[in-house]
Amino acid sequence: MPSEFESFHAGTDPRIYERFGAHPDDRGTRFAVWAPDASEVSVIGDFNGWTGQGASLYQVSGLGVWTGYVAGAHIGHRYKYRIRSRHGDRVLEKTDPVGFFSEIPPDTASIIWDLRNDWSDARWLTERAHSQGLAAPMSIYEVHLGSWRRDASDNHRSLSYLELAPLLVEYVRTLGFTHVELLPVMEHPFFGSWGYQVTGFFAPSHRQGAPQELMQLIDALHEAGIGVLLDWVPAHFPTDAHGLGELDGSHLYEHADPREGFHPDWSSLVFNYGRNEVRSFLTSSALFWLERYHGDGLRVDGVASMLYRDYSRKAGEWIPNAFGGRENFEAINFLRNLNRELYLSHPDIQSIAEESTDWPNVSRPLEMGGLGFGLKWDLGWMHDTLSYFANDPVHRRFHHDQLTFRSLYAFTENFVLPLSHDEVVHGKGSLYAKMPGDDWQKRANLRLLYAYQWSLPGKKLLFMGGELGQRWEWNHDGELDWGLLADERHAGIFRCVAELNRVYRAEPALHARDCTADGFEWVDGSNATDSVLFYLRRGPEPRDVVLVALNFTPVPRSAYRVGVPLGGVWREIFNSDAGDYGGGGLGNHGSVQSEQVAAHGRPFSLSLTLPPLGAVFLKPG
Repeated sequence: MPSEFESFHAGTDPRIYERFGAHPDDRGTRFAVWAPDASEVSVIGDFNGWTGQGASLYQVSGLGVWTGYVAGAHIGHRYKYRIRSRHGDRVLEKTDPVGFFSEIPPDTASIIWDLRNDWSDARWLTERAHSQGLAAPMSIYEVHLGSWRRDASDNHRSLSYLELAPLLVEYVRTLGFTHVELLPVMEHPFFGSWGYQVTGFFAPSHRQGAPQELMQLIDALHEAGIGVLLDWVPAHFPTDAHGLGELDGSHLYEHADPREGFHPDWSSLVFNYGRNEVRSFLTSSALFWLERYHGDGLRVDGVASMLYRDYSRKAGEWIPNAFGGRENFEAINFLRNLNRELYLSHPDIQSIAEESTDWPNVSRPLEMGGLGFGLKWDLGWMHDTLSYFANDPVHRRFHHDQLTFRSLYAFTENFVLPLSHDEVVHGKGSLYAKMPGDDWQKRANLRLLYAYQWSLPGKKLLFMGGELGQRWEWNHDGELDWGLLADERHAGIFRCVAELNRVYRAEPALHARDCTADGFEWVDGSNATDSVLFYLRRGPEPRDVVLVALNFTPVPRSAYRVGVPLGGVWREIFNSDAGDYGGGGLGNHGSVQSEQVAAHGRPFSLSLTLPPLGAVFLKPG
């Protein structure tokens, strides 16, 4: 077996894209594809009239790698693999599993491409370890590029990567987010899957431009000091005939038994994580987007569905593991090895798990028995919080534990607090629509929700449109309701989010200990009757302290005594009720002098005014 394929077959090749796929030179292109159950493989394309003539591949590894050089096959030519299976003499025409570019759907051919690019983000890459470590402020703007903004003058088409670049950079910079997270940009046949039904694990979506144009978008974000996280989907893949399913007539990438190989939720196929070559394929895909596209991290989709063999399955619809349990040991080992490889290769990236259960140690190191992710979405917080806010304020005192329960587990993982795309689709309504009360109360509740999110320990994520107070749920065939920015009431929500990002970045107390218990301290979390919360956020230095005071009712509260650890003046650094944000302007006139009156077990206290459905942050001045 040629040594270049040994590690692929062993499951330890993290960069198969250097050997597989289509690699052009001045005279032609070398192709390589894994198809162990094929009896013949040829390349069909523009260069041979789609006949396969002169483009037969030969098997080189003894374990099913087919390769060959095709003269006259050049950059820009379309191609597929024609695979004759040993099983029933089937002939299949398949997109390249490691293709770097594809036709615009519904067309499905791969395109020979050169990924070389002149990058200008060396400074960002050199310094990014300081921009996305656990002690750094991370506030993430989640974006679906195809529906963020459209061209009204051209049949409302989605903007290209190049058209988006200056608009998205300026917008995110104005809002003050540290990162964007892009819903999957990998090629996908069905636009309505938002990119989560991937057929091109090494190809960016052609709908919005060529590979280098996506690179230029990422480069522009980096030059503006904005990190780029990429949504990545190793949990499943679609059944489309041109894709990975039964690639060579056998169940190659997927399990043969539908109790292991078919996802009932998504009507898609499940990777066989126990197969060495599949592990090499997926690990290489992950590294490919970090290395060739300069991604700063991956948000790994659907981790819970990988960890459990009975995920979304009824009794009799799944196969237990060797010990009779529900844990998927092959997937667990894959995820652990994936994160080991990612952080060994790039210690300054972030690997982020979307994991919806209480699986332990998701974001803990491998040597501690963890899965090795850097961060984990706190989906429990998201559901509890949105459930709480949906209550009319008069009833919130009966649901106070939905706010305080998180403190019991807040530091068991390194958390991201997400208000994601999943919460504003499928009839769930927008965040604005979830809020109770009249329009004024909805907006006040929304500003309070964001202040609560930004003040808690954990990194932050907000899906596009939330910053506008979008009234309707997200529609992937439309765009954000940009007209809301002309409405001062909604522009105020935009300014509120921007100010929260500014304060979060400026105050070490609000970010430096996002993931450690010494960064959070209750002042009073038990006053359900008044539906108020008071807590301290603490930074590395003794005077890095921020008091957070939250009033979840529309009742203004004056002369409310709150204990604090330090004497002197406390300056109000944020007030969600400020007139600039569309509030009533009720607050503490910029500062409050502490009194030597003990309260909440502390030697000093403040007499505060709490605005209705409002949040105020104060720090020692």
